[in-house]
Amino acid sequence: MKFIGIIPARYASTRFPAKPLAMLGGKIVIQRVYEQVSGILDEAYVATDDERIESAVKAFGGKVVMTSVNHKSGTDRCYEAYCKVGSGYDVIVNIQGDEPFIQRSQLEAVKACFNDESTQIATLVKPFTVDDGFEALENVNSPKVVVDKNMNALYFSRSIIPYQRNKEKVEWLQGHTYYKHIGLYAYRAAVLKEITALPQSSLEQAESLEQLRWLENGYTIKVGISEVETIGIDTPQDLARAEKFLLEHKEIK
Repeated sequence: MKFIGIIPARYASTRFPAKPLAMLGGKIVIQRVYEQVSGILDEAYVATDDERIESAVKAFGGKVVMTSVNHKSGTDRCYEAYCKVGSGYDVIVNIQGDEPFIQRSQLEAVKACFNDESTQIATLVKPFTVDDGFEALENVNSPKVVVDKNMNALYFSRSIIPYQRNKEKVEWLQGHTYYKHIGLYAYRAAVLKEITALPQSSLEQAESLEQLRWLENGYTIKVGISEVETIGIDTPQDLARAEKFLLEHKEIK
């Protein structure tokens, strides 16, 4: 199977404008994401709607494709980029442009989901640990996932699911394995075409989670497990945390 990685990157961001071009350890964020992905997938492209990001990617030798400014989601941007790059790939992997520490093991885990021929869409989760604490579990910016016995997603929510009726909340992480969603997606090419044509769904609008649209329309999402903790950059505060992480991990260049 052939896998192509698409990294959507927007310049405009409410919480952190120009985030892809922010400096992190001597390199811009989007360069770090691109370099983490290159060599693991058969091909990788940054998909952007901004000429400043296009120029920056070309400057460090990366591949980039310009896309419409009107896309409402990274998935839509991925599909346009895939169409412009050309066919010949079985699976499109959507890598968030604000994940500079995405690991080979995570990409390999999502690729492995497609060893099952029935897999339409794949994503990753990381188990919460007792050390994470209840505050991390209830964080609405960290969606939770419930899976079935075949590791297909049943539901994604910003709320804590499942609710443990007969236990105190401080005991919840001891009594059940909760899964944190890692926003890495992969889609078979034909499925990506189909899901980008779907209208927004009621569950998606309620939770502001695009993947609920796919579940509501009957698609299955295979879930792989990762034990790796990454630092996504949504705010300038996250960038500061990432800088600290780099200082503590000299092996990351």
